[in-house]
Amino acid sequence: MTDDDRDLVRGCLDGDAVSLRTLVDRYQGLLFGLCYRMVGHRQDAEDLVQDVFLRAFRSLHRWDASRPLKPWLAKIAVNCCRTALTNRSRKPVPTEFLDQLSDDGPQSRNKRGPAEDFAEDLQLALETLREEYRTCFVMYHQQELSLAEISEALGCPEGTIKTWLYRARRELAELLQQRGVQLTR
Repeated sequence: MTDDDRDLVRGCLDGDAVSLRTLVDRYQGLLFGLCYRMVGHRQDAEDLVQDVFLRAFRSLHRWDASRPLKPWLAKIAVNCCRTALTNRSRKPVPTEFLDQLSDDGPQSRNKRGPAEDFAEDLQLALETLREEYRTCFVMYHQQELSLAEISEALGCPEGTIKTWLYRARRELAELLQQRGVQLTR
């Protein structure tokens, strides 16, 4: 925990607009990336990040200043995403909308570069993982949180986090290979 984050939180609690803006600027990229990878839709992720900040600002007075701020915010984000995913799974998808969706085939893939292809393949593969695996993978590899920070954010032992990460990597590799993505080691 840095004194800078502590001072920033103190400023937010005092109603300082600059501190509020600085907190948002510092963590919105991290939170957006986490939410986007978990829910897979840009607009949903943007909405969720706003919800995360609202919840965080409402609960900031309960934050333990002896602990890091980043995993605390990540935990709020994960919980918001879990709720959104649960709510989404309960909503029926209109079948006429699905019929309108079409795969443009190889022509559309040829218009993009390998980086875009891989990013799309990775996102599609991530969406098929169990929620716990996906969350750990994104928090560790994309958000660069430590195992201890992920453990704290998810409320699980570090050993469980290591297991989920291992399984996520293994399943992702299998899924990407099934999609024809060449993986190098």
